[in-house]
Amino acid sequence: MKYRTIGTGPHSRRVSVLALGAMLFGSVTDEKTSFALLDRYAEAGGNFVDTSDNYAFWTDGGQGGQSEELLGRWRRSRGAGDEIVFATKLGARPLAPGTSYTDNPEGLSAKVIREAAERSRERLGLERLDLLYAHIDDHTVPQRETVEGFGALVAEDAVGLLGVSNQAVWRVERARALAAAAGLPGYEVLQYQHSYLRSRTDVPGDLFPDGSLGHAGAELAGYLRAEPTLTLVAYSPLLKGAYTRPERLPGDYDHPGTPARLAVLRDVARETGATLNQVVLAWQIGHELPVLPLAGVSSLAQLEENLAAVDLELSAEQRARLDAAH
Repeated sequence: MKYRTIGTGPHSRRVSVLALGAMLFGSVTDEKTSFALLDRYAEAGGNFVDTSDNYAFWTDGGQGGQSEELLGRWRRSRGAGDEIVFATKLGARPLAPGTSYTDNPEGLSAKVIREAAERSRERLGLERLDLLYAHIDDHTVPQRETVEGFGALVAEDAVGLLGVSNQAVWRVERARALAAAAGLPGYEVLQYQHSYLRSRTDVPGDLFPDGSLGHAGAELAGYLRAEPTLTLVAYSPLLKGAYTRPERLPGDYDHPGTPARLAVLRDVARETGATLNQVVLAWQIGHELPVLPLAGVSSLAQLEENLAAVDLELSAEQRARLDAAH
């Protein structure tokens, strides 16, 4: 396994370059399988596990919590200590069963931040959350309140590092500026959807109804270059299996650039003897910017394929061809 440091200061952590997504653990993926996947990931040196307090509310029409609960059972049964870094999120938990984060989210008020973080700590069985994200944006609450709410948890040692997901870059920077001005910790880890294929940014979605920044693009890359202490955790790096099953590719990838990039990707896969998925993950892991792919799996075969990508070294020429395709 290879590792990278996330965050700065006393709570910075050395994490594996391949993060394990636990979104469906304890719901779609049963406990026995989930435990086997976690065991194998840890055996291989993986130590960066990602979840959220709302996973997986859509599977039973509830409010989520199944993933955190399962991870808590696994870590207690295995006697896992602080060698495993658990990241979770808050803000997108539905306020009531049968609703969704798109129409009835808890949001990012100081009250929600405190109560949701406490619930997550109890489910996971942790005295301190290693990394806590603001899962979605909340324009109904002043950003200062959100910043101060997160900062208070860090001051109380209930949270180590802070992160942010699915917010416009200007909103992230404003929150970080507010935190810095107040002498409070700010967001240090960013989590956005990011893969080798590029989506159109003019197609609306649930998280970005105006079509902006639906996936990590040039603006976010520029932000990472300007702020070298930040790290990008890239979710859905394999586009839910679309590299091997093109019919799964979302409509916002239907543009001339997609076939061109896929052609180069296939060429590099043939040259290296690797799978398309492994080349995508290796491309992210070896990126000039600090990018950590976050990949969910439902079988040991998928996990083994992903783990093998950590040791796949792309040549400078191969990387240049992948980057230049459009």
